[in-house]
Amino acid sequence: MIEVAGAVAVESIDEASRDQPEPAHVAAGVRGVAAHYGDPMREQRQLSTEVGLVDRSHRGVIAVPGVERMSWLHTLTTQHLAELGPGQGTELLVLSPHGHVEQHAMVTEDGDTTWLDTEPGATEGLLGYLEKMRFFSQVDPRDATAEHALLSLVGPKAAEAVALLDVPPLAEPDVVGVPGPKFRSGELPPRPTARYDVQPLPQGGWARRGPLGVDLLVPRSAMDQVVARLRDNGVPPVGLWAYEAVRVAARRARVGVDTDHRTIPAEVNLIAPAVHLDKGCYRGQETVARVHNMGRPPRRLVLLHLDGVATDQLPAAGTPVTLDGRTVGFVGTAVLHYELGQVALAVVKRSVPDDAALRIGDSAAAIDPV
Repeated sequence: MIEVAGAVAVESIDEASRDQPEPAHVAAGVRGVAAHYGDPMREQRQLSTEVGLVDRSHRGVIAVPGVERMSWLHTLTTQHLAELGPGQGTELLVLSPHGHVEQHAMVTEDGDTTWLDTEPGATEGLLGYLEKMRFFSQVDPRDATAEHALLSLVGPKAAEAVALLDVPPLAEPDVVGVPGPKFRSGELPPRPTARYDVQPLPQGGWARRGPLGVDLLVPRSAMDQVVARLRDNGVPPVGLWAYEAVRVAARRARVGVDTDHRTIPAEVNLIAPAVHLDKGCYRGQETVARVHNMGRPPRRLVLLHLDGVATDQLPAAGTPVTLDGRTVGFVGTAVLHYELGQVALAVVKRSVPDDAALRIGDSAAAIDPV
């Protein structure tokens, strides 16, 4: 969609942006994505009130075929995947031995192959881990980014828009509530904690309902056809800046941007969609269980309102958040929201009160308590 009139490429604004295809994918013909199409504020409003089509084809895609794929992924990740069936999607994490978040992926199961789409820049790391853990399992993970691309219909009318592609109605996301500390074994059902409906696309690929709309995992050869069909029926292209603003307002953390090397799932609201607390052993499980049973993760994800008086420049990811001169956290994604103004996701110490007078550089910041 970078060829659409008015498209402004992410890398033309920020050469260091992580929202670019990985070098290996560029070499295979994967192109960059648009930050916006000329009017970022209008595009945000479109996603918040109607629906828009966002090009997220810079994300990595990993295909995992093989008869043992579900039981194999079940043992390696945080999600309960043993019962994930054809036509279902979910989310998963890969943790370090100490329970820190290393990888996040969205999952689509089609009955023959499990498809994982992950952050740009994370494909090599996730695929490398999977390949190291193959041993004698009947699985064959591979990088499929050059074959398939991710587009997203985002907004309150996303479910209506996907019908323009002759896709049957998609069920609402089905997410299991997080149990309290020291819950009884067996209290959680033996299924993915988040279950997203998946339907095949007549053009090839799959439509997956998700937290912010409907993701379209399409063959790159069919991408122009899908885009044209939606645009001809009134669904406008919307840039990644608008998508990020909607994501921030929804307080949905992005691994690698809103996390650091010490982040655990409970700190950034990833337990409900991506972690099954009663599925048995996986790498990092001990930390997840201990923190949940204590009921007090050391840090928490918050939405910050920035005053925008000292500077109109948004803080970079990783900028310290301070209280009375002491660092108490860091900024993740900062955006200019069409209604909220300058806002940012940040991870701060749990002891920081909601009414704390925080600073980010020369700017004042306040926690949104909602």
